[in-house]
Amino acid sequence: MEYKNTLYEKSEGVATITINRPKVRNAINEETILEILSELNDAKKDESIKVIVITGAGDLVFSSGADINTLKSVDPLGGREFSRLGQRMCDEIEELEKPVIAAINGPAFGGGLELAMACDLRVASENANLGLTEINVGLVPGWGGTQRLPRFVGTGVAKEMIFMGKRISAKDAERLGLVNKVVPHDQLKSAVVELANEITKKPSVAIQLAKELINSSLETPLAVGTVHEAECFRVLASTEDLKEGLTAFFEKRKPKFKGK
Repeated sequence: MEYKNTLYEKSEGVATITINRPKVRNAINEETILEILSELNDAKKDESIKVIVITGAGDLVFSSGADINTLKSVDPLGGREFSRLGQRMCDEIEELEKPVIAAINGPAFGGGLELAMACDLRVASENANLGLTEINVGLVPGWGGTQRLPRFVGTGVAKEMIFMGKRISAKDAERLGLVNKVVPHDQLKSAVVELANEITKKPSVAIQLAKELINSSLETPLAVGTVHEAECFRVLASTEDLKEGLTAFFEKRKPKFKGK
């Protein structure tokens, strides 16, 4: 597939997807979503890839959200289809077997924030601000924002942000638990690279199972969740990575995991 709206790079176990539409503030249209879905599928199949990073092109914006030109031309049926396509993108990110990091290099509004919330970890530039601003044009968040935001910040703050189309600073987002870390703008890339590289050194099967368990925890009764956890523990007990981890611990060295 030819990528016109995104950049896709792989290096040292990390795949980087960059929304590359700076002239429209990295707004996301249908073609961009389809490219991201294709890139996610490639990263999923590539055994050498351990972590995926999603960011925006340039130094000014992560993503301004859904492309307003797309919204101008849709009817109710088309609107529903566009919403479902964006939800599919976010669901694919959330359900991917490998960890996904959002490198929020600038403002993330509407669908841009919804995409970032679907990622496993979020590192933001101190220049970033975030918000679900759809109400300002007569819409509600359509890519899972009404469902994911309350899980991060609680229903009261989520309602305030969504009802008012409120934008918050990166520091406030960190305080609320919406982003994991805020760094100076010129340190964002190095901070994300360092985080991604650290994750690539961890046992990938254990990370995959941990992600599945955590993602399902909000929907699963505790008694059921702990049974699933024990089953994952059983599976991991037979892996080569566990043997390597234990051996490295007793030999007082860093383990070299193989994802097996």
